[in-house]
Amino acid sequence: MGALGKGRPHFVTIFAYLCSVKKSLTYLLTVLALVSCGTLRQGGRTAPSPSSESLLTREVGIVDTPQSKPDKPKDAPSEEAASQKPSTDPSARGNAPEGEGTLSDQVIAYARTFLGTPYKLGASGPKLFDCSGFTRYVFKHFGYNLTQYSGAQFKEGREVAGYADLQKGDLVFFGKRGSVRNIGHVGIVVSVNEERGSFRFIHASTSGGVVESESTQAYYMMRYIGARRILPDEDRKD
Repeated sequence: MGALGKGRPHFVTIFAYLCSVKKSLTYLLTVLALVSCGTLRQGGRTAPSPSSESLLTREVGIVDTPQSKPDKPKDAPSEEAASQKPSTDPSARGNAPEGEGTLSDQVIAYARTFLGTPYKLGASGPKLFDCSGFTRYVFKHFGYNLTQYSGAQFKEGREVAGYADLQKGDLVFFGKRGSVRNIGHVGIVVSVNEERGSFRFIHASTSGGVVESESTQAYYMMRYIGARRILPDEDRKD
């Protein structure tokens, strides 16, 4: 009896532990039953009841809580801004916004919609251009009819005396590859750097199609012949 009495506390402890486990299992089954009974049927699908789901999350911890979407970076472009990016689709060429800035600004903006258009001798656009076909196509859009030959375009409009008198939208002419004194290329001035005595122009080049180049590039610097003004004179900024 003494030995049996000493072992009884140990037996009681085990029995109490089993009862605790049974109680926990019973509670878990009860919670699961609540979840099952509290579901809502909508269109053939079941959605857990918010109250029962919340209870299960709190007490058992087996239901994932909804995750909020990550905040959008502050410097990320808006959807509206992204939709306004320049399009590389050829069908979008020639759709520059008009009515903004001076007439020369509008001419340049329109000309830039054709950047990347391939070169082809004698082509007048809009899918292919040669140099004079490009200038003719751009100016025709604004009501100026130029002949499609760079040598003839050099006789149109008004003479521009020198670099210091250039303005945006002027036509600039260059000599041929084999004869620098004979006109063989034409482009449109997009900006003038008075401090450097140089300019930037857009043109249809044989190697890269419609591109922008600097007058300081050796090839163009040694072949520059002169410029003509087709557009009205603009007030020069001091």
